[in-house]
Amino acid sequence: MREVNLRSLDLNLLVVLQALLREQHVTRAAERLRMSQPAVSRSLKRLREVFGDPLLVRGADGLAPTQRAIALREPLDQVLGRIDQMILATEFEPRAATGSVHIGCLDLEAGIYLPRIVELLRREAPGMDIEIHSHPDDFFALLAEGRLHLAISGMEPTRNPEQFHRRVIDHTWPECLMSTAHPLAAGELSVERFLGASHGIVSITGEGPALMDDRLRALGRSRRVVVRLSSFFNVPDACTNSDLVFSLPHRIAGRLARDGALCVRQLPAELRSDPFPMYLYWHARYHADAMHRWLRQQVRAAMQAEGGSTTAQPGPREWTDRLPASPGQTDPDPCP
Repeated sequence: MREVNLRSLDLNLLVVLQALLREQHVTRAAERLRMSQPAVSRSLKRLREVFGDPLLVRGADGLAPTQRAIALREPLDQVLGRIDQMILATEFEPRAATGSVHIGCLDLEAGIYLPRIVELLRREAPGMDIEIHSHPDDFFALLAEGRLHLAISGMEPTRNPEQFHRRVIDHTWPECLMSTAHPLAAGELSVERFLGASHGIVSITGEGPALMDDRLRALGRSRRVVVRLSSFFNVPDACTNSDLVFSLPHRIAGRLARDGALCVRQLPAELRSDPFPMYLYWHARYHADAMHRWLRQQVRAAMQAEGGSTTAQPGPREWTDRLPASPGQTDPDPCP
């Protein structure tokens, strides 16, 4: 077994390696690190000597990690995360703080939940930058990699859920969205009238049935879906002056109907469901971090200022951390 003289190992090399493994491209890694490309190339050469492995080789779209590099990813993230925690201050002074806050959520969820959050962060920590990652992606993987501090999602992690903490920040439920001129905009909205309409769905992934179709299948019913969109922002254009009906979460439907051209109606009683939660997620590595505790406190303040849902159907407000692997287990947040 090769012996490594740790006294001769520059810790900055590990930071470069982490960036290279994430970007798989020397130029992009250099931009992330704010280093020159030649400096990153020299560091990669030294890393190859230290580990006795090429680590990254030429691939179709840049650099591809070797098996040794793939095996290094997780322990490298853990080690550097622990070092960050070790050297970070135990107190956080937002007025003097610099650096970036990274938050992940989809476009329309960003439009619903982030304005008040951004307002608070800009006022309380003006020296910090805010980066919103709103393109469809695996936000849980980005949290695990340390590329996001927080994520807002109604989904649950499918892998390693014990890594994450979460908090309920809102509840929503499905409602109908259609043109104000649509025949279903007035009169009783029965199941038969609803199922007789032409339907549209929003599928971020572009695959699979909508939740409404799963519910209808369980009832032995079906509907005709004639339009599939990949973005909620395209719904108003598709609905206005058309016969389409969309079943969307309450918060999203209400936002899209703000200009008055569309209207929102409750689903037929047989198709209504209990409110479902929207979560704020973060990785365990940041749970006790002073900056992150402050950040979560700002999100809490923003959501409380925003207020609860105003219709008759909201669910209870919850501010309890829960690990998705153990939904009955509470984990107190060290937020003040």
